[in-house]
Parts: sequence; C-alpha cells; structure tokens
Amino acid sequence: MTDRASASTPVPAGDDTPVTPEPPHSERRRPDLPPAAPPEEAPDPHHAKLSAPVGRHLLILSLTALGVVYGDIGTSPLYTVKEAFSARHGLMPTAPNVVGIMSLVIWSIILVVVVKYLVFILEADNHGEGGVLALLALVLQRQHRSNDRRRRQLFIILGVFGTALLFGDGLITPAISVLSAVEGLEIVAPPLSHVVVPATMGILLLLFMVQRYGTALVGRAFGPVTLVWFLVIGMLGLIEITRAPRIVAAINPWHAVRFLAGHGTIGFISLGGVFLSVTGAEALYADMGHFGKRPIRLAFFTLVLPSLVLNYLGQGALLLSDPRAIENPFYLLAPRWALYPVLFLATLATIVASQALISGVFSLAQQAMQLGFIPRMTIVHTSAREHGQIYVPQINTALAVGTLLIVAGFKSSDALGAAYGIAVTGTMAITTLLFAVVTRSRWGWPLWRVIGLAVFFLMFDLAFLGANALKLMQGGWVPLLIAVAVLTLMTTWKRGREALYGIMKSGSLPIDLLLNEIRRRPPPRVAGTAVFLTSDAEGASVVLLHHLKHNKALHEQVVLLSVLPTDVPYVKEADRVEVKPLGEGFFRVLVHTGFMETPNIPELLAMCVDRGIRARPMETSYYLGREMLLPTGSSRMAGWRKRLFIVMSRNAQSAARYFGLPSNRVVELGAQIEF
Repeated sequence: MTDRASASTPVPAGDDTPVTPEPPHSERRRPDLPPAAPPEEAPDPHHAKLSAPVGRHLLILSLTALGVVYGDIGTSPLYTVKEAFSARHGLMPTAPNVVGIMSLVIWSIILVVVVKYLVFILEADNHGEGGVLALLALVLQRQHRSNDRRRRQLFIILGVFGTALLFGDGLITPAISVLSAVEGLEIVAPPLSHVVVPATMGILLLLFMVQRYGTALVGRAFGPVTLVWFLVIGMLGLIEITRAPRIVAAINPWHAVRFLAGHGTIGFISLGGVFLSVTGAEALYADMGHFGKRPIRLAFFTLVLPSLVLNYLGQGALLLSDPRAIENPFYLLAPRWALYPVLFLATLATIVASQALISGVFSLAQQAMQLGFIPRMTIVHTSAREHGQIYVPQINTALAVGTLLIVAGFKSSDALGAAYGIAVTGTMAITTLLFAVVTRSRWGWPLWRVIGLAVFFLMFDLAFLGANALKLMQGGWVPLLIAVAVLTLMTTWKRGREALYGIMKSGSLPIDLLLNEIRRRPPPRVAGTAVFLTSDAEGASVVLLHHLKHNKALHEQVVLLSVLPTDVPYVKEADRVEVKPLGEGFFRVLVHTGFMETPNIPELLAMCVDRGIRARPMETSYYLGREMLLPTGSSRMAGWRKRLFIVMSRNAQSAARYFGLPSNRVVELGAQIEF
C-alpha cells in the first residue's frame, strides 16, 4: 500500500518511529492529560543502588572499575614521558627539565583528574549517569523552562560536538595504548620489531571480538590484571626513586611553574606530551554509570594515584641517572630479567585501557540514540543486575575498523602521539562550560563562584588544547576529521527527524475530528487490539488514517502509543506510562523513557491491563509505518543532507525489533514522502 506525500500537500503517511524529536515532552503533552512528575525529580533505583555500595559489593565494584575505568590513565606512563621529550619538541632530558616535566605531570593529574573530575564533575551526574551527553541533558532540563531557543541550540551544539570528539578519541585510544605496549619488543627483542604492527592489530581485533560478552565479564577478567599492573609499575618506580631520591623534589609545584616560565614556546609545546597523563579523565566520567562514584574514587585514591606518582617519579629518576634512557624510559625501568614479564603485563594492561573508551562510547551511543541524535541500533544489555552495562554491535564494528586503520596508517606510538589529545582536550573544555551552566542553573551557585571555578578549569583545558593544536599537521587532523564526520551524521539525523516529524504532523488530523467521524459513520469493528505507534502524541496517527483509508475497518480496541524521551537516564515505574481513554474504544498511551533505557512495548502494555487496555499477545496487532523518502520536497535541508539522511534511515534498526515487538504480530504500511 503506497501513497505519495510532500511537505506542501501532505496526506497520511506511515511513521515508523514513535519518538517525537522536538519539542520536549513537557511541551507536547495534551492539556487534558494529567501532568507527570518532573523528570529530574524521579528517583532512579539504579542510581540508588550504585550511589552508596558498601562492604564486599564496594570492593568488587572497585576492582571491576580498575579493569574498565582506569585502564587508559593507568597505561599512560608507557608513552607520556617519552612523548614529552620527543625529538619534535627539541627538549633535552637535562636534570632541571626532567624535574620540571615530572612536576607538570604530577600536578596535571592532581588538578585535572582529582580536583576537576573526581571532586567536582562527578557530582554533576544525571541520576547516576555521566558523560557529556548526560551533562547536556541536565542543562536542557532547565532550558526547557526558558524561551531562549538560541541559547538552547548553542548548548546542544556544544554537547553534540563534545560527543563527536569522544567518538574520535574512542578510535585512537586503543590504537596508541596497545601499540605503545607491543613496541616493548623493540627493547626486549629488536629483531622482532617488524611484528609490532601486525601483533597490535591482532590483539585489538581480539579485544573487539570479546565485547559481546559484556562490561561485567570483561571487567572481572581485567580487574585483577589492572590490580597487578598498578602494583608492578608502582614498585618499579619506587625502586628507581631510591637510587635518585632528588627526583622527589618534583612534587613541589614551583618546579612546574619555573619550567614553563623558563622555556617559553618549547615549554608550552611540551604540554602536549604532559597531557597524555590525564587523557582517561573524560572516559572516567562517561563510565560513571557502570559503577558509581564511590568505587571509582576509592580505586583511584587507594591504588591508582600512588602507583602513577611513583612510576612517573621513577622514570624521572632514571633519566636523572641516565638521560639516554629517554629511548623508552618505561621499559628501561625494569631489570633485564623482568623485561618479558613486564612486556606481557603491559600488553594486557593496554587491552584494559582500550576497554575504558570502548565502554564509554557504548554509553554515549545509547544516550545519543535515545536523545534523537543517531539512528536506532541494536542494544544488548549484558547484565541483568547492572542496567548501564551494554554492548552495541554496530558501534563496536565501527570502532574496530577505524582503530585497525589508524594502526595501519600511523605504525608507531610516536606518530600517534601527535594525533592523540586534541579530541580529549576539546571535550574537556566543553565539559567545563556545561558544568558551569549546571552549577548556576541547578545548584544555585553565586555567579562569582561559577566564573571563578570555570576560569580555573579552562586555564588547564585551553592550555592543553593549544599545545595539542600545534600538532595539527603531524596527525592531529585525524581526530578532528573523525569528530566533524560524526557531528555531521548526528546533526543530519536530528534535523532530518525534525523535518520528517513536521511533515507527519501536518498530515495528521485532530483526534476529536476522527472520533466524531467514526461516531457519525461507524466502520466495521473486528475482534482484538490494534496498537498504532506514532510520533504524534496529540493527533490521530497517520498510520491509523492510512489503515482506515485502505481497509475500511477498525479493531474493537485501538491504542495510539507514543514513546516520549526524557532528559533523565531512568524513569520510575509510577510515571512510566500514562493512559487516557478517548472514547469509541480508543486509548492514548504515552510512554516516558529515560535516555539509558530501551522500552519494550509489549511489557509496557501489560502494565495497562488494570486501566482498561486488553493486550493479549495473540490478539494484539502492532501497526508501524515505513517511509520511502524522496529528497525532492521543500524542507530547508540541503540536498546532500537529505540524501545522507535517507541512507541513515534505511540502515537504522527497525522499530519492531528495537521496541521488542513480536514479528508475527507486526503490520507495516508504506508511504512515499517528499521532504
């Protein structure tokens, strides 16, 4: 069954996505429906469970967090010092320079990871969930109350671009982490140098293949590995410190200040290498929903921070004793007999480091999906106990292909070091700006305090961003190109869905007009329940009009169901479903879903039995629309964007599968739409 519609002369057309893109649900609710509780006030049982774990559960979560959250930060010693003294910078490993760089590294960790993220940013959680999109959702909750659409759009652009940058970082982190570990072969067994790139690609391929088994399983497997890793690198550093204890002076921040003041441009450029010591901080925030704040903080302060400080100081002590060790100061910390075990352990640890970004990207993808920025994809919940632990096959495949191409293209961690950092620094600066809005609009901080803290954080963010921007032509363009491509896809999908929704709505009818027509000329009614998934939460479903036009009959019970995304990760059960009887056997059902949830429509309808809806599995049919999009309409989107949107729409997961509909009870009605 096919009709033809355009933006200028629309007729009823199918709409296969019951998620309304814009405006927020608080603005599109029917005035006669009872208001739901404000989404930001809804308590989240998942958040409550993770917010205050104790005893054995706390220890298990902390150990698992080591294997997922801190892999990236934990393996930074493999390449940070080496990159800071890279020949490209012209910085020699003299004693004052070594002490200055070590001081910069230590205080970067303290000020960025500890003060900014662990103390402040982690408090800006959206009912337990973190990441730049969760932070954006917090900002938009307040902006819904404002009529300043331009400011709202600015925040959306910032949040989406920050997310796009993190997607780019998710490609580079696994590449540089594993490559830097496997390059230990060049120290341990120089004749095997030619196998570094193939071995790295094989390890990464295996890592992406095991993602389907879930964060919990991967974390339990990797947690003990990371525990041993931190103990070993801390011990290696401590041994070397005892041989050159004067390196402990680097703990004094004055050495960092004096280094920057005395080296001018070279000192500023070296910040690009120093920044590599904190690159996992944004992933730490994105992974918060997997484990909660308390386990993340406990693991960092009891093990991660002491081990990192000891190892960096140990590398500095080694350089004070032998400046030639700059060739690879991490591996040369180990005695000759321990090189092979350390190489093996480092390889395992960098696999863990890759996991931090992969898990964070999965979480960001789910959030972006539910907030309407990317098409529907398969989301596999890999844990019945922890809601936040998911696997997204399409994203995993894209990350695998992109990471392998990057390894094949750059071939060494030195080359990748130039490309690494720009994406993370950009996201960190955006996080600071959004966090400042949250502290003002939600926490009620005085303006002087908001500005003071934002300026303090931005000093580091922008300094690191500027230092990394100098590496643009040496490979820094790669993460920016990836980010721009992802940003283009996300904004195209958002604008396309909004344009399509406008066409659908213009082709709909007020529900009262349809019901009056049914009373005046009753169509034949057949047994059972028909559920029409619709993006229009107020009018009559265009799929319903399409069905009535061709079949000239209705089921005894008709349900118009709309899924309305909210700005919170999880919606409490009492506010999840609203049911409004419309008369003539019609019901309006509004499903409120969080951006970390994937609604199952049959299960949600089962909750409505006591409100008059009969939804027996074998007596319920689900009606969806399937649009054939034509880029010949009068919408304001550019032609290339229209064609890109059509390609994305054709490759999106079907609404039937995404919402858990039984395949033998689904009816799809097609329509051609010019937009």
